[in-house]
Amino acid sequence: MLASLKLLDLMANNAESIARQWVKDVVQNPKTPYYHNLDEDKIIPQAVEFYQQLSRVYTAKDPYTAIRNFMGKFAEALFNEGIPLHEALYAIVLMRRHIWLYAEFQAIFITVVEQLQAMDSLTRTILMFDYIAYALTEKYVTLMKRNPKK
Repeated sequence: MLASLKLLDLMANNAESIARQWVKDVVQNPKTPYYHNLDEDKIIPQAVEFYQQLSRVYTAKDPYTAIRNFMGKFAEALFNEGIPLHEALYAIVLMRRHIWLYAEFQAIFITVVEQLQAMDSLTRTILMFDYIAYALTEKYVTLMKRNPKK
């Protein structure tokens, strides 16, 4: 759990730095062409909010419900922006990747024990992002049924 808390602190305290690294990636990635024309100053705050919300629900007793709540709003904003579902999902994948890239760059898991604890943290993070992908997709499908022309 110590490694999870380290990662949680890192994510909460460095959300903007992580978001800025993510933006550099998402606006150039061939799998996210919709993002290429978006204003970085607009999507950085969205990513910061995402990371901060994730850090809040990371240790929740019922993380799925907490994730469904914040991802419902996040997904609706992406949907209303016109971001295709497959690109929104890949942007989330990149967000997950940038948490770990940032942690690795900061070398927060140095000792062997910390590296083993980091594996537990990785497992927890993957679970959170599984919930996120499901909640994002669920909300998009609901919104597409209501607004079939978007």
